[in-house]
Amino acid sequence: MPVPLVTRILVADDHPIVRSGLKKVLDAQPDLEVVAEAEDGAEAIRKALAEDVHLAILDVSMPRTTGIQAAFQLSKRKPELKLLMLSMYDSEQFLFESLRAGASGYVLKSDADHDIVDAVRRTMRGQSFLYPSAVAGLVKDFVDRGDNGDGQFDILTPRELQVLKLIAEAYSSKEIAQELVISIKTVERHRQNILDKLGMSDRVELTRYAIRRGLIQA
Repeated sequence: MPVPLVTRILVADDHPIVRSGLKKVLDAQPDLEVVAEAEDGAEAIRKALAEDVHLAILDVSMPRTTGIQAAFQLSKRKPELKLLMLSMYDSEQFLFESLRAGASGYVLKSDADHDIVDAVRRTMRGQSFLYPSAVAGLVKDFVDRGDNGDGQFDILTPRELQVLKLIAEAYSSKEIAQELVISIKTVERHRQNILDKLGMSDRVELTRYAIRRGLIQA
């Protein structure tokens, strides 16, 4: 698909000052325009599907639905949409999960002022954008693991990750059922499956795991 003359961009981040800063940098370029904003992953999914956007910039850690969860949903439901992750964390795990979710690149917030324009343009050309230490991490991971497909980041299904995030945010089973539009019985089944898969016994352990996975912030 040819690169549009002006790339229409959705910026999703739960901090208004970050969205404002990205918009200022991107809108200063003649070929880039921020046309939509979202403050959490659920809103990002809704707006990306409803509006005419070519690329979504998604913060890795957002309330309700994370950027990685949003990327996974959007890559399935709107595969032509380009995805770029934004994060304050120099984390190999977040990087790997972002790429698995369908993102073309990963930009650190600390470097966003001078990296974001290049990252957007590379992504729109069908190329990848990774900060230097991320490349080293990918190489190390390949060498250490080989091509054995151990699936260490795929232990939980996307739905189980959604339930886990809400459990860690202290939602009750009833509130989770309402949020995800499923039955309380289904929520409890997901909860037990999560505990069994992770070898854990209570919400405290699940919350610690959710923090390590970047589903919520400590």
